[in-house]
Formats: sequence, structure tokens, C-alpha cells
Amino acid sequence: MGSAGKFLAFLAVVSAFAVPAPAPADPKVIKLATTTSTESSGLLHFLLPAFERATGYRVHVIAVGTGKALRMGRDGDVDLVLVHARADEDKFVAAGYGVNRHDLMYNDFVIAGPKPDPAGIADAPDAPAALVRIAARRALFVSRGDESGTHKKEQTLWRAAGIEPRGSWYRAIGQGMEQALQMASELHAYTLADRGTWLALRRKLDLEILVQGSTPLFNPYGVIAVNPARYPDVNYPGAMALIAWLTSAEGQNTIAAYRVDGQSLFFPVATQARQARPYE
Repeated sequence: MGSAGKFLAFLAVVSAFAVPAPAPADPKVIKLATTTSTESSGLLHFLLPAFERATGYRVHVIAVGTGKALRMGRDGDVDLVLVHARADEDKFVAAGYGVNRHDLMYNDFVIAGPKPDPAGIADAPDAPAALVRIAARRALFVSRGDESGTHKKEQTLWRAAGIEPRGSWYRAIGQGMEQALQMASELHAYTLADRGTWLALRRKLDLEILVQGSTPLFNPYGVIAVNPARYPDVNYPGAMALIAWLTSAEGQNTIAAYRVDGQSLFFPVATQARQARPYE
């Protein structure tokens, strides 16, 4: 084989092992990492088609716990996050991972449990007092255990109660809100849930709301764009288009319009001063 033939053979071998360049990201696709409560409650299925029709964007939703959603933002794997853990959101922005955070909406948490209420929490003065009773009677409690916003709220409530939950009565399952509610229902156990997911699933559950309405159970949501100065490949224009729509009158009215059995699941706060919380 001549030198020209050897060179062509060499090129053939190199081509066989060459890694194709990744296709450029579609500028009309927005990657949103969000808490499972916005997915399980049905809100995003109601909300995002209106945005997509209005703008021509398509939103790829990754529904995980708040902790994982923020990690995905820190890794530059998504374009924006919609979560509910304000302290962690502020750290995310302060560390330079996120920009343009906006208050978006709120609902509240509830403690659900079996109707017989073996721990007697229904008349507890607040959520931490209810947890004290659950721990004292070693009543079964199902925790998401997944670093989600709900899990972080639960940990805050246990600290307020002065208790570090442990033992066979405390089941940390490392799963989402829907799975935690289903397991609590099957085991006749207690659990902390966001009201939106509770309302969406309650007809399938053998549980009742036993504690609600106190200030410690308030549950605000924020939306944050991933910082393009840190991650140039993120779809920052798309992220800001979604944030602008969610916080606009149209987006806020769409959030307010979402109901299950006539009950509002989320209350918008971006375009008007927040009124009295309906659960207090």
C-alpha cells in the first residue's frame, strides 16, 4: 500500500473512533428543575401549556426535591429552578449560582394522619407540639427524607419541638410527596405534606388533616434563573421569559385559577401585596 493509501486508511480508523460534536441546545426549550409538589399537585400541567402557547417556548420539567433541584442549578444542568426553601434559595443566589429570584406563590403545609389519631395531635396548639406528641407515643411517622423543601420544613419543625426523630417509628423513605402520602395512608401513619399535593390526592388516601393553619406551616415558593455568567450554556433568555410570564398578571392569574374540587391550591404573590393567609 502506498503512502496515500496508508493515509486514507489512517483517516478511516480515526473517523471510526471520533466522537461526534454534541448538537447545539434548542433555544426554544427551557429546562426547569422544580419541587415534586408543583408536579404532583397538577399545577404545572395546568400552568405551562398557557405559557408555551403564549411564547412558543417548550418547558422540559424535571420534578425532584428542592435540594436536588438546587444542586442541578449549581451544576448548570438546568436553566431555572422553582423551589420552596427560602434559606437555601438565598444561599444559592448569594453563592453566585442563581440570579433574579422572585417570590412567586405560596400555600401551606399540613400534618395528615389516620382518623383515629393515636397520638392525639388534633388539638395540639401548633405543629411542633403535635410532633412532640407523635414522638412521645412513638406513633408511626413517614418522612420524605429526600432533602426536599418539605423535608427541610419537617426538620425545622422537629428542631422547634426539641426532638431528633429516630427509631423504628420514624420512616425516612427518600421519595417524593405522593409516595410519602401513599405510604402514610397504607401504614396508618402521620406525615407532613404540602396542601397542594394533599388536595390533589386526598380522595385516594385513608388520612385526614389533623394539624393546619399555624404560621410555622407557611410555605412560600420562589423562582430563580441560573446565572449565565457562571454557566454560559444555560438558556438564560428562555429562563427569564418564563420568570417574566409567571410573575406577570397573566401568569399570576393562571396560578390563582388552578383549583381542585373548587379549592385553590396556590396563591400568587408576585404582582400584588400578599393578603392574609387563608389558612391562618
